[in-house]
This record gives sequence, C-alpha cells and structure tokens, in this order.
Amino acid sequence: MVDVDEPGGPWLRRFLPRPDAGLRLICVPHGGGGAAAFLGWAELLPPGVELLAVQYPGREDRIADPMPRDMDELVAALTDAVAAVADRPYALFGHSMGATVAYEVAQEARRRGLRGPVHLVASAREAPHDEKGGDVHRGDDDDLYAELMRLGATDPAVLADPGLRALILAYVRADYRLIETYRPRPLPPLDCPVTVFLGDRDPDLTPAEAARWRHATRARTRVEIFPGDHFYLVPRRHAVLAALRRVLAAAPRAR
Repeated sequence: MVDVDEPGGPWLRRFLPRPDAGLRLICVPHGGGGAAAFLGWAELLPPGVELLAVQYPGREDRIADPMPRDMDELVAALTDAVAAVADRPYALFGHSMGATVAYEVAQEARRRGLRGPVHLVASAREAPHDEKGGDVHRGDDDDLYAELMRLGATDPAVLADPGLRALILAYVRADYRLIETYRPRPLPPLDCPVTVFLGDRDPDLTPAEAARWRHATRARTRVEIFPGDHFYLVPRRHAVLAALRRVLAAAPRAR
C-alpha cells in the first residue's frame, strides 16, 4: 500500500526512515526502473543521510497510476514531491534516464524559487545538451526486448512469462518515448556541483562525453569511472555507495 500521507506522496519511498538526518539523498531510477532499484542502498549510507527513492507511475506499487505523457509532466509532478521534503538539504542521484530527470527537477526547483540540490550525481547519461534522442519506442516488442538485452537492463527470465513481458514492456516503452522525445530548453547552468558516474564499458557513454556535464553547472564537475557496462552499479553497488559517501561527506547539512 502506498502511504500518500507521507511527504512526497506516492512519488517517494523511504526504505529506512532517519528523521534526524541532516541530508537527504533522492535517487531517481533508470527508464523501465522503479524505486526497488535502490533497495539495500540506505543501509550503506551514513546515519546522517536519509535515502528517498523515486517511484515512477505505472510500475511496482503504482501499476494502476497513469504514466506521464512527457518529460515536462513528469518533472512537474516530481518537483512537487521534492518540494515536500526540501525542508532540509538534499542531493540528487539519477541513473540513465533518471540523470536527465534529476537535472530537470533541479532546474524546475530553481525556476519555482525552491531549495535546490546541494549536489547532482548523474550516472550513465550524457549531459542534457548532448541528448541524442532515439526511436526505440517506435519499434515492436522484439526491438524493445533486444534493447533491454543490449544494455543488460533486465534478466531474460523475468520476460519469459508472456503476461509479465507485456506488462513490463508497456511501461518500458512509455519511458523510452519520454526520454527519446525529450528536447532540453536552453537554460542557465546549475549552481551545484555535479559528479558523473559511469562504467568503463558503457556502450552509450564515453568518459569524454561524461565530462561534458561541466557545461551544465557553474560549480565543480568530476567524473568517476567504475568497471562495468551501463548497469555497472548493480554488481558494483558497494563501490558506488562508497563513492556516494565521499561525495556527500562534503555536502552541507541541516543543523
């Protein structure tokens, strides 16, 4: 059951409540993913950091909720949720499509005059001004399945059941349509530092491309490379969380 009375309503999951934490880490999943992608992360963060995982509509415990029509609709609703938990400093972590969503949430928070993130960690995604677009969402289910296998996004056994396959591919296609039709507006750079994580064998992102996030912020930008492909963060979870702890150690906290 989703507790919509929680700050952030149905959009945010708090796996390990830490009401006294001075900093929140809001994690935004990849296209086709959900809040469960971050299960087990909270326990690997210091007690002073509370993790909130974003739950997109149309999957997991929000399977009946309609999916956003485009990036603007998604970002507007998610920024509402972030505003409800921005009573203390927060950082954003986004993986793949989630990195783009996190960037747009940071921009929307600034546009509304809300507290912005103290740090943005963009994982396995090119900078918004380098968005390539795409047409995977226009293909048939076999094309979509092949894309998921190429990226290592889904265990093939999960898609073996025809009913489950149809359900999963429906929201994966909606996410691909959202990110592939996204066209960033020319906006001023962010004010917060940006750290970029990526795998050294990511088929869609090179270190040189990752470094171009420096144009998305006025503050410092760093790139950190891990062994692995587009989903390096699954087998390298402990290394990723150790790197996140280092990033967050310098972030300001509520006192």
